[in-house]
Amino acid sequence: MAALLGELRQLTAMAACAVALGACASTTTYQVAAMDASDAGDQKKAISLAAKEVERFSTTDQCSSRTNYNCGTLALAYSALASYQILDGDRASGERSFRFAKQALRQTAAENRSSATGIVYRDVSEAFWRVGDKSRAIDVLKEGIAAGGDQYLFMGSAAKALEQQEPPAPPAPAEPAGGTADKVSDRRNTRNEIRPPAQSR
Repeated sequence: MAALLGELRQLTAMAACAVALGACASTTTYQVAAMDASDAGDQKKAISLAAKEVERFSTTDQCSSRTNYNCGTLALAYSALASYQILDGDRASGERSFRFAKQALRQTAAENRSSATGIVYRDVSEAFWRVGDKSRAIDVLKEGIAAGGDQYLFMGSAAKALEQQEPPAPPAPAEPAGGTADKVSDRRNTRNEIRPPAQSR
């Protein structure tokens, strides 16, 4: 089951990268290896590999004030790093990487920003959820919604929990005593009352 979940995570990440983000670079060995390490419980190895992914896309020719071609990819790399750091218990580093991810999102091309935002906020929210900080997970989800994240944001545990907490719809107003049949009867009685008397022959 763990192996299957790992494969699904990789497929989801690659699909989101290749389909949702036209400017996203292809999935690298670092990214896949980091996912595998995290799924195996070795968060420190995942952090080391994710940091190499961040380094790769942090250069000025990848994402800077001069070019934003791979800013979406850099945002995803930072959010992955943040997730592994949170899972490893280093919340401060995770929050710092999350801030860098949000900075990269601000430089991401407009046509790709919604998809990248959904992925970044969902992954960080899910990491907080997995370590038991459900309050922070929900806060990150709400931040992502406000930031314009797409439907991927709603695939996480926090979103599903919020859906279950939605209050039920208010009941429909009750029908007045007597109901519709009495109203019809009243109209019939009214017509009988105003009917002219029969003419005598």
